[in-house]
Amino acid sequence: MAQNEKKQTVEMTAEEKAQFDAFRREKAKKEAEARAKAERETYRQMVDDEVNSAIPVLLSLSEDIKETKKAVLENFKSILDMKCEVLKVVKDDQRSHTFTNSEGDKRVMLGVYVTDGYRDTVEEGITIVKEYIESLADNEKTKSLVSMVLKLLSRDSKGTLKASRIVQLRKIAEDSNNDRFLEGVRIIEEAYQPAVSKQFIRAEIRDKNGMWVSIPLGMTEA
Repeated sequence: MAQNEKKQTVEMTAEEKAQFDAFRREKAKKEAEARAKAERETYRQMVDDEVNSAIPVLLSLSEDIKETKKAVLENFKSILDMKCEVLKVVKDDQRSHTFTNSEGDKRVMLGVYVTDGYRDTVEEGITIVKEYIESLADNEKTKSLVSMVLKLLSRDSKGTLKASRIVQLRKIAEDSNNDRFLEGVRIIEEAYQPAVSKQFIRAEIRDKNGMWVSIPLGMTEA
């Protein structure tokens, strides 16, 4: 403290002391609120800066992935055509293709994702199958069969029948030798209308232990 400064003692009544303490608390509160507001503003600014900086980079990466995928698919087009010609297969019947190099240490998989779907006539087939199968529920053995068949006809979260389950249903219908049951399954199968969504590319290499290891091609895998 400078020599010309003197410490002073101020006498206050209890009421004045209470008012002074309240003033200090209010001042401290406002200062804390101001600091918090400034920190929130700094945070918002940091978010804005980083988002605005990241988006152009990610857009560029997305475009690079798109162009690379397009180039790889185009490069393999002639190979796919030759495969169909040499092996006498119909291209549309095969949803994925795997190509492995001669050394057996690298492979590329090309294909399309297919989503199960059915025309509205599927409902008629389901009704026929349910009517027949529920008529059998007269003992424990047939009740078990009914439960299994109804489970195969259950739909997924999107309300779609799983094609793999209809294959199992076909086997049960054939074993039953019941024309009505088979008719219902046939109607369901004929209503099948799968939808092709996106093309995919996967690539793998063998590690030193001989295990196939995927090459990360997506943001979540890299």
